[in-house]
Amino acid sequence: MVLFRHIPVMLPEVLGYLNCRPGKIYVDCTLGGSGHARAVCARILPDGLLIGIDQDIVAVENARKVLKSFEFNVRLFHDDFVNLPNILKRLEITAVDGILLDLGVSLFQIESSGRGFSFKKDEPLDMRMNQGAGTKAEDLINNMEEKNLRKIFQEYGEERWAGQIAKKIVKERKRKSIRSSSQLAQIVYDAVPGRAKFNQKIHPATRAFMALRIAVNKELEKLELFMANVEDLLSPKGRLCILSFHSLEDRIVKTRIRDLEKTCVCPPDFPECVCNKKRKVCSLTKKPVRPSEEEIIKNPMARSAKLRAIERI
Repeated sequence: MVLFRHIPVMLPEVLGYLNCRPGKIYVDCTLGGSGHARAVCARILPDGLLIGIDQDIVAVENARKVLKSFEFNVRLFHDDFVNLPNILKRLEITAVDGILLDLGVSLFQIESSGRGFSFKKDEPLDMRMNQGAGTKAEDLINNMEEKNLRKIFQEYGEERWAGQIAKKIVKERKRKSIRSSSQLAQIVYDAVPGRAKFNQKIHPATRAFMALRIAVNKELEKLELFMANVEDLLSPKGRLCILSFHSLEDRIVKTRIRDLEKTCVCPPDFPECVCNKKRKVCSLTKKPVRPSEEEIIKNPMARSAKLRAIERI
């Protein structure tokens, strides 16, 4: 029996910004442990609808149990959130009243999935959210050129010692293939200079593991695709709520919201507007909403969370 343990981040804030109401249609694009989904369901009864999506089949199976009492109000899909437009077409739904996207990794995936998300465990170096997908973390670690590994650690992990880590990985894999999370964690640890190891507040492998997970699951590329046209899936006054946990994720979300809020996009030297662009959304969070200190104490995984929300005009 799989124990799917996950604490929903910023639950009261999410529910508030989604403006959950009876009879409306909401989408949870990343079910995780279904904590957010269950709370939404309780607020849309008796005839509302929740569409739940997750690329991890274990999360979907868990959702069937957690949301059993709401089964007539729920439609679940083992799919990727970038495919939301197609999912809505299958359901013959043109627009919804609220969309939630939680970009965090679930506690289950870190603690119990056995896929090598944590550098604290000795597990196969997989890191795929969807185990039906192609590339595993070990494929990248053992086959990617050193310069590309360095780029992943630099860009996705903002890792200061990216060059040394990539060089050490290439050296070690020539001797022996790198197959486990603990094996990789030790290599990264050894690659970081001694003084830096002791000056860091986090484990030296933290950023490298995060960067590798982002690369394996193409997380930033998928977020860019999702944000490109998500506003078209919202009904008037419909809301989008996004929880991000990485500066690069938040930057993508913030930039897209800023673009959607713009009116004229003509060059500055044009004497008058000819684009006739109209503002599509209004931001409900001029600055990202952060978790309270009390929540962080109860759930340390919430520490880096940023919530942004918009409403369709």
